[in-house]
Amino acid sequence: MGITSGLVLYAVIWFLTFLIVIPIRLETQGDRGKVVPGTHAGAPERHFLKAKAWITTGVAALIWVVLAGVILSGVISVNDFDWFNRLPDRP
Repeated sequence: MGITSGLVLYAVIWFLTFLIVIPIRLETQGDRGKVVPGTHAGAPERHFLKAKAWITTGVAALIWVVLAGVILSGVISVNDFDWFNRLPDRP
């Protein structure tokens, strides 16, 4: 795995993790009882994005270390997903 592919893998993991973390502990306007006219009651009142971004960075780093270790060790390779034997054998 090269530097570019490692960074792309981390970015994908980071954004997927962030999309999972965003709704956790989200306080909406409806929850707080102060709905601004013209907005939906489900609009966020307090979102804690800075804290969630830091949590996401740490969790994504741990997931990336595990996946990069698996990829670099060769435990799982592309040939393991060749169910129709279309790829040539690699040493």
